[in-house]
Amino acid sequence: MTPRHRTTTLLNQAAKSLLLSGVLATWPGLASAGPAATKPAPAAAVETRTQGNLVLQNVPQTPAALAERMRQYQNARAVRLLDVDATGALYIATRFGETNQVHRVSGPLQMREQLTFLDEPVASAKVRPAFVWQGKTLPAQLLMGVDRGGSEFWQLLWWDAATGQQRLLTDGKSRHESAHWSPDGQRIAYVGTARNGKDFDLYVQEVPRQMPAVDAPLPAPKLLRENNGSWQVLDWSDDGKHLLVKRFYSIEQSEVWTVDAQTGDAWQNLPVGKATHAISDALFAPDGGVYAVTDRDSDVRRLVHVSKDGVETPLQQNPRWGVETIALSADRKRLALSINEDGYSRVYTWQTSAPNQPGKLEPVQGLPDGMLAGLAWRKDGETLAVNVSAATSPADIWVAAVPSRVRQTPRPAAKTPAPTTQRWTRSEIGGLSEESLRSPQLIRYPTFDKDDRGIQRTVPAFVYKPRGKGPFPYIIQIHGGPEAQARPWFDPTIQFWVQELGVAVLIPNVRGSDGYGKAWLALDNGKLRENSVKDIGALLDWANRQPDLDSKRAAVYGGSYGGYMVLASLVHYGARLKAGVDVVGISNFVSFLENTQAYRRDNRRAEYGDERDPAMRDFLQAASPLTHVARIRSRLFVVQGANDPRVPQSEAEQVVAAVRAAGQPVWYMLAKDEGHGFQKKANRDAMGQAVVLFWQTHLLQEEAK
Repeated sequence: MTPRHRTTTLLNQAAKSLLLSGVLATWPGLASAGPAATKPAPAAAVETRTQGNLVLQNVPQTPAALAERMRQYQNARAVRLLDVDATGALYIATRFGETNQVHRVSGPLQMREQLTFLDEPVASAKVRPAFVWQGKTLPAQLLMGVDRGGSEFWQLLWWDAATGQQRLLTDGKSRHESAHWSPDGQRIAYVGTARNGKDFDLYVQEVPRQMPAVDAPLPAPKLLRENNGSWQVLDWSDDGKHLLVKRFYSIEQSEVWTVDAQTGDAWQNLPVGKATHAISDALFAPDGGVYAVTDRDSDVRRLVHVSKDGVETPLQQNPRWGVETIALSADRKRLALSINEDGYSRVYTWQTSAPNQPGKLEPVQGLPDGMLAGLAWRKDGETLAVNVSAATSPADIWVAAVPSRVRQTPRPAAKTPAPTTQRWTRSEIGGLSEESLRSPQLIRYPTFDKDDRGIQRTVPAFVYKPRGKGPFPYIIQIHGGPEAQARPWFDPTIQFWVQELGVAVLIPNVRGSDGYGKAWLALDNGKLRENSVKDIGALLDWANRQPDLDSKRAAVYGGSYGGYMVLASLVHYGARLKAGVDVVGISNFVSFLENTQAYRRDNRRAEYGDERDPAMRDFLQAASPLTHVARIRSRLFVVQGANDPRVPQSEAEQVVAAVRAAGQPVWYMLAKDEGHGFQKKANRDAMGQAVVLFWQTHLLQEEAK
């Protein structure tokens, strides 16, 4: 059955079950959701227009005054750390024009030198290790990941500073990812789906020292190992003989393997015991073992050392918060790690001289409060580049001096001590003042149930409020994933809503969110799915008790899984919500699982359930917002990318059609050159403006919806 036929069938099924109570009958306080529609009103005419690569249905033209006022916020930039070269220069991704491109920064707050000028954004870039050839150090070369139109079928491009040219290294059609240079810079290792479009096989490919002529052939990739499922490359050993790779089943289960880079022979570093465990990051240790970040025998992810003979030693004892990432210095004597402490990143360093012994973590000073976006050691092993985004400033990079305690050759004392942390980039925020922007308050609100100890569960949430007394209208913004986490990073859209619209923004980390341990992560799996929606109901209850929030003017906004949560919230709590914006959201779990790209289908089944099982299929159908679409009486805006490999376009169009068939108007925006979220500035700007216009029309107005 084709995706189009499946969508038509599901729409027919939904039309037959619009008035069924289904799962809704099990919810407490269902009467507050309002009665089911009796007879749908005639569907309103759909007005369609185009704007560049956008197709807009029933979306009004943005007033010039609104577009002008938003321009400052929409011209904020951010910096993403890509890599560091042998000279200590930083390679970053930032936008000057339509998309993120690669720039080089050679010193603190120096000019950003743009290196790439592609039509599509650069997703990743790795600097080729410097080496001398014919007595000269070759100019910088990059290995870059680039897709087309948001498809996420990333291709590997080899870019050469000497010529400014790039060559395609991969087949131009399959998905390739996690590419790494070998230590000597002669080879790259990566995974790709060329064999069958589903499984991530491991490849090793020779790369010439210099860029050959455009018509000269390049060495073909070597298929080192055929794999089943989702894999990624993590690291090369120092001698270039072995690769460290990870097999990913789900956010709750993964494995790390060492692979012989010549033969493809492999062995598992951390064998699975009686219980499954997750490994989020791993690197080769200086003694030939492995450092891994895992929740094995722990509720949160902690740092462990695994020796060559498989002996595991925890390097953190009973941590409260989990490690999010690690980075090793070039000599593998210094380790940096970031710990996610209630949503805020705290960066530490640790000496690896005794790799199997717990060590003291030394905090890195002088960094802003916020969320880590990148971490990399410079060649000297004593300075660390840290990419951080704070709530009131975009992601930028600081270089922190973290000297080791013992030096072989003491340095002479400087007349003026160098600062321990220097800011290397300063991103623009459209002329806005950081002091005028709003930081969130971290709160915890009670939800509907108790844990196994009988203690009331609470849900963490970040709350942004405008200045003044209120009562303020509010928007509940729900993250995707579902295994993502709302964190205090700079979001100019939120700042505009708060500053210019006078709207409060409530951002919960409902059950199933990452960052709070694996017990919290598992609370929405399978048939527990709708308990996360009940956490939104509890947030509405909490907001109703706040004197400075106006519960008569409440809305929901979310993308991807957050889009599903928007639709589900409108189904269950429609009488309490005036409007909702669904961005690339799931409307029916069955059609989503059948139509999402094959390479990610099995790990999505691990989270949501297997639609091929009849009992689970019935549950997924009953839990899908599309099944109960007649209960959506709030105003709805749906946004979608035509090339989305994760949540296909059919998910958006079937819910738009069904809501309209039930007599309700829908705004719909489709970007023909985007995928899972908008990457091009013109599209992002148009979407942001349309969303604000939607809030002005359907949330802020006092008239009945």
